[in-house]
Amino acid sequence: METSELLKKVRLIEIKTRGLSNQIFSGEYHAAFKGRGMTFSEVREYIPGDEIRTIDWNVTARFNHPYVKVFEEEREMTVMLLVDVSGSESFGTQQQRKRDLVTEICAVLAFSAIQNNDKIGVVFFSDQVEKFIPPKKGKSHTLRIIRELIEFKPEHKGTNLSEALHYFNTIVKKRSIAFLLSDFMDDGFEDALKIANRKHDMVALRIYDKREQELPDMGLIRCIDPETGNTQWINSRRKSVRQKFNRRSKAHAAKVSDIFRRSGIDHAHIATHENYVKPLINLFKRR
Repeated sequence: METSELLKKVRLIEIKTRGLSNQIFSGEYHAAFKGRGMTFSEVREYIPGDEIRTIDWNVTARFNHPYVKVFEEEREMTVMLLVDVSGSESFGTQQQRKRDLVTEICAVLAFSAIQNNDKIGVVFFSDQVEKFIPPKKGKSHTLRIIRELIEFKPEHKGTNLSEALHYFNTIVKKRSIAFLLSDFMDDGFEDALKIANRKHDMVALRIYDKREQELPDMGLIRCIDPETGNTQWINSRRKSVRQKFNRRSKAHAAKVSDIFRRSGIDHAHIATHENYVKPLINLFKRR
């Protein structure tokens, strides 16, 4: 991609997603994702109505007058984006590819984070960890992340969620808010997800395309697996074939949702043909 074209795309995404972050997400984000706790700020004289448990008895005894401790929320956090860049993320039959949707959502989350003075970092993964961008603050850092989301080309096409989660647990020492964005077309990652959620505050965003859920009647279809390259011909004209495909797709979605619930992870399912604002807002409000 030419530099001028890339910068134009970055600018367009910045304008759209920063506006959404300013107008819609900033307050919801702040309320949904708390800081690491309360930190001591100062001591002041007791005012009727103050909680008795906040009284500083040492200072009170010294001045023979009640004083209370004042605490402030420790807001600064680290936000990590764990982004699936496997072959299946390039699929899209509706308004956009799954990867394009992931880019916009990541940009909104990144701008929401920097508005709250939080650090933001990224792990790109396929069946291996492709790239790690350490968490930092600032607009220039966020724009770098958006550029990477747009133009990054992975070396591998498969998916290994367990590998990505294990790397994340190893490389990010302090507790963080972690958004895992993937279509979750993988198996055997439940244990790794549970372990990650014990150390961090994990949020799963499952990105999917309508045609991965429902097979239309389009006659004989040549399907290519973007991760393995395997080719298969499907006769979608047969109702039994479409029904079998739909059942498998629904079973997969239900299985993934069940894993999220068993792991105690907040999650949302977001489709490429739908507006992602409502699912994200609902997710934030549930928290």
